[in-house]
Amino acid sequence: MSLWKTERDASGVVVATYTNPPMNYFCAQGTQELGALIPSWSDPAVRAVVLTGGMTGKFITHYSVEELAALAADHDTMRALGLGLNHGYHELLRSLRDLPKPVIVAMNGDTMGGGFELSLSCDIRIAAAGDHRIGLPEATLGILPGGSGTQRLSRLLGAGRAIDFILRGRICRPEEAREIGLVHEVAPDALARARAIASDLAQLSPIALAEIKRCVYRGSDVSLEAGLVIESESFMATMFSKQGLDTMREYVAQPLDKRRAWLERRPGLAHPRK
Repeated sequence: MSLWKTERDASGVVVATYTNPPMNYFCAQGTQELGALIPSWSDPAVRAVVLTGGMTGKFITHYSVEELAALAADHDTMRALGLGLNHGYHELLRSLRDLPKPVIVAMNGDTMGGGFELSLSCDIRIAAAGDHRIGLPEATLGILPGGSGTQRLSRLLGAGRAIDFILRGRICRPEEAREIGLVHEVAPDALARARAIASDLAQLSPIALAEIKRCVYRGSDVSLEAGLVIESESFMATMFSKQGLDTMREYVAQPLDKRRAWLERRPGLAHPRK
């Protein structure tokens, strides 16, 4: 690995940092390295994953337009690759989304195009406060967000809001991104906040977290009736787990007037008050 570096702390939180100076553009090598890392995060010892950028003011600025332009000029290669050109990237992001554990992105700077598509594949998005830009500017470059951006954004915002955002090639500041619903939080230090959330999530039942992801993501792609079947199966998996039973017993053992405080004992999981 030369572009991605990882570290794992005692709680099982992996932090993966992408560094590709001078602009921290995503590129073919970066996607290949990430594709090699993702399966290793299925290790039960890994309880949560945080992605971040290794350069000041930049998470992943966007995918390298230099690479894309060179590819577009090579028609023979384009014809040979066909739809497989997009399929590989789609599979990469799908494998990240489908990891059976929380994936949090610390968007510590500009996060556009392919960098934002990567972020949309993460469970929780924390943007850094500051003069940064977030969005999908591809239309202004004569192309479209081909790394799942058209599909993921329309599922996140609804088709009406997504088409406006994508047609205009919009990029916005972190605070507006939060208001629109593109990110979950804006923090002075995105990485520190992402680490705090990941550390608290790492203490929760891994079975519960994995089944929650399964319910939400698989359930949202099927009918309500089929989604409820998925939810029922996942609920039973948590009810049969030892950690589920032990944790419920711990809660029941609390005095009645202490139970709400027990539920709120992990500050990393609470949304900051505005």
